Amino acid sequence: MFTSFLKGRTAVVTGSNSGIGLGVAHELARAGADLVLNSFTDDPADHDLAKQLADEHGVQVRYIQADMSKPDQCRSLIEKAGSCDILVNNAGIQHVAPIDEFPPEKWDAIIAINMSSAFHTTAVALPLMRKAGWGRVVNIASAHGLTASPYKSAYVAAKHGIVGLTKVTALETAGQGITANAICPGYVLTPIVEKQIPDQMKTHNMSREDVIAKVMLQRQPSGDFATVEQMGGTAVFLCSPAADQITGTTISVDGGWTAL
Repeated sequence: MFTSFLKGRTAVVTGSNSGIGLGVAHELARAGADLVLNSFTDDPADHDLAKQLADEHGVQVRYIQADMSKPDQCRSLIEKAGSCDILVNNAGIQHVAPIDEFPPEKWDAIIAINMSSAFHTTAVALPLMRKAGWGRVVNIASAHGLTASPYKSAYVAAKHGIVGLTKVTALETAGQGITANAICPGYVLTPIVEKQIPDQMKTHNMSREDVIAKVMLQRQPSGDFATVEQMGGTAVFLCSPAADQITGTTISVDGGWTAL
């Protein structure tokens, strides 16, 4: 999509050993950025993934383990990175239940990982960006940061919070060479979503095609999943000179979901 215009920049992407985070990491590396990958695990496969991306894109890639439910580990992730020109807050989890049945521990975990982690990483990254005179904060929110669905109280609350945090970050950094924006995906075809399809087929006694069209993408007018590559391309655009005056806003990549 772009040439190596991010060469010399370092991007920290939370929750990036799979799914949207990994897709964003690939596209940033393709644009020349060095990477810090992250997840809560610390397996050989995580470090192997970092080496694979480095070899594929010819950039420097490190993997740093940090549990995004823990404020001190969120902050130490940025400190260990040493440099953070681009911060992509992507880490997230989900749980579905009615409000009166929602486990409090699940609420706390979703708020911590999906929202509070972005506050902690941003708080440490901004001084580094100000010192460099340039920075990009890209928060992966959701269509659920702009609208709601039943049984997703914690997720919807967290994603609305991320959108609000994005706006405040943009206002506090305006005129400093730093921008902050939120990408709001609809349904994205990630490995986790792919694994849900067979279960949904059994639950609804439907074919794969009908489950996708009538259940999963019912609220996505395009009738098609977004891809992790599209999420990555959007993030790269927000880091490009074309987006220098785009800050404090949301970009929906949701197939028309929030246009309804």
